[in-house]
This record gives sequence, structure tokens and C-alpha cells, in this order.
Amino acid sequence: MKIVAAIVLAVLAVLALMNFTTIKNVLSNKRAMNIIPASSLANGSLYDYKMESLEGEEIDLSQYKGKKVVLLNVASKCGFTPQYADWQKFHEEHGEDIVVLGFPANNFGGQEPGSDEEIGEFCQKNYGVTFQMFSKIDVIGDNQHPLYKWLSSKELNGWNDKAPTWNFCKYVVNEDGQVTHFFASKIKPEDAEFKAAVGI
Repeated sequence: MKIVAAIVLAVLAVLALMNFTTIKNVLSNKRAMNIIPASSLANGSLYDYKMESLEGEEIDLSQYKGKKVVLLNVASKCGFTPQYADWQKFHEEHGEDIVVLGFPANNFGGQEPGSDEEIGEFCQKNYGVTFQMFSKIDVIGDNQHPLYKWLSSKELNGWNDKAPTWNFCKYVVNEDGQVTHFFASKIKPEDAEFKAAVGI
């Protein structure tokens, strides 16, 4: 009788252990399934926006689906303005796969005071810019354009809360329209950290 009781207790102990392990695995898997990449928390994407070009044409940013995109807030009278040449060269070398978009803004030091027409003439005459340029907008402040609000609000883009700190800051957006990187003004396309970000 004692032997039977001992066997029953042993069986019950084994079953209890098995159930505990099963429950532990289920809970573990559930926790794993609840780990959501930051990008999937984003509210919208780059493709939700339509912007006006320097020439007044509406451009739907969804046309860049499937490509990486680099967005620059640019200015014509800044110490970083010579970067136009760097980004034009990058555009010529990688434009088929990585799109460069320029957004003039007069938010820093009043260094982009001109009209859209004047900005276009300056870029063409001095740097031969052929990458896509857009109409002047605010990239910070009370009148911040919705595109830049999305780029710099982690509640909207999923992770990044860095707004431009000066002219020629950069945002990298992946092939799915999600922000992946932010770089300050001094970063150029030949810098290793930028190359790593865009995979070249």
C-alpha cells in the first residue's frame, strides 16, 4: 500500500513539473510575441505626405516606396551650405537606390531668407543641384510642418524625438517609409556612420 502511494505521489510530482514547464514556456512565448519593434509602433510613414516642390508641383512621397530616403533641411547662407556639393555627388552615385530630398528652412540664423525661385537659382548656379528640392517650410517651432513633426516626434514615428538643431541635419528613412536614423549637421555622406546607416 505504501509502495502504491509512493508511486502515485511520484507520478503526481512529475505531472506537476511538466505542467509548470509548459506554463512557463507559454508565458515565455507570450512575452516574446509582445516584443514589438519600435518601427511597427509608428503612426504612419513618409508615404503619407505630399510636398510642394520649388517649382510649385505637388510631389507624393509615396513614389519613393522601396528606396531609402535621406531628408535634409537646407539653407543657402550657412557654414554647412557647401554640403550641397557632397549631397549632389552622393545623389549622382547612389540616386537609383537612395533618394536625397532637400527642404529649405529659415529657422536657424535666418540663413535661408530667399524665395523658392531664388533658392532654386542659387542651388543650380553654385552647386548644380539636381536632387529633389522642395518649397521652403518650417522644420521646428510653432509652425513646424507636419512632415517634420512626424520625423521628430517619437509618438508619431515610433522612436525618434530629435528635431533639427541647425541647418543640414539628416533623417534616414528605410524602404518601408520608417525613420531609422538621425544625424546632426556635421555628418557628411562619406562618413562611416552614415554609410552604415544606408548600407553602402
